[in-house]
Amino acid sequence: MVRPENTPRQRPGEVPELPEVETIVRDLRRLVVGSEISETAVVKSDLIRGDPRAFEESLRDRQIRNVERRAKNIVFHLARAGTGPDRLVINLGMTGRVLVQADSAAEPTHLGVRFRLADGRRMLYQDVRRFGSLELLPSEFWERRSRGLGVEPLSETFTPALLHRLTRTSRVAIKTWLMDQRRVVGIGNIYASEALFRAGVSPRRATRRLLRRQTAALYDAIVEVLNEAIAFRGTTFLDYRDASGERGGFVRRLLVYDREGEPCPRCGSPIRRIVQGGRSTFFCPKCQR
Repeated sequence: MVRPENTPRQRPGEVPELPEVETIVRDLRRLVVGSEISETAVVKSDLIRGDPRAFEESLRDRQIRNVERRAKNIVFHLARAGTGPDRLVINLGMTGRVLVQADSAAEPTHLGVRFRLADGRRMLYQDVRRFGSLELLPSEFWERRSRGLGVEPLSETFTPALLHRLTRTSRVAIKTWLMDQRRVVGIGNIYASEALFRAGVSPRRATRRLLRRQTAALYDAIVEVLNEAIAFRGTTFLDYRDASGERGGFVRRLLVYDREGEPCPRCGSPIRRIVQGGRSTFFCPKCQR
């Protein structure tokens, strides 16, 4: 189902979720893997976890070997420099952007960190609200931290059986549960609402009361909506941009999110909005049980 005739209202404050971060990571793999960081300048020191000057020095003449995503984090694999840290981990927070541009291009406002590449380009971290973070750490430290995160929903490890088993012990509402990064990573407010609608599951239903057929439907919906959103390069309301500064196109395919009062695309009943955990949830009371 597609709703191209009506773009949702502009809703500020949404955090980049798995599809947005994955889109940026795929862009960065294409644009900067193999490049060398010749110079780093920290413009906003509060974005750096650790000593900003040490951060700058540690990145000098380091080659980017790979870029991957873990949960909502962008993880750069760097060529080792002695015993120094070899992972650069960026979390976008609410308004963070990672942009790659020619050195001659005008720099954006709210610049946080500038990485000059040896080939003459720049990789920039921009963040209006400055809730994001950048951190350098050894790979073994990062791997240990990563083990504390939940399962990746687009990995082979994530299966209908695993989702059903994980939901057996929780009494919280399923919408709240889906957004807990200790369970399943990368799903935030937008895609939790969308997946629950596609699965026909009420966001208020107690997690452990889901039937096996409901967790199977939810598994399918999660995988479907995340892959579809990646194909459309994420959802932009206000802040999100890919590594080239372009907006995501999935906003026109949202079926319930930010559509309070509009007719449900399945049954025509008005879409409702409720607040769960301080966040807006959108759903159809008739279609979702």
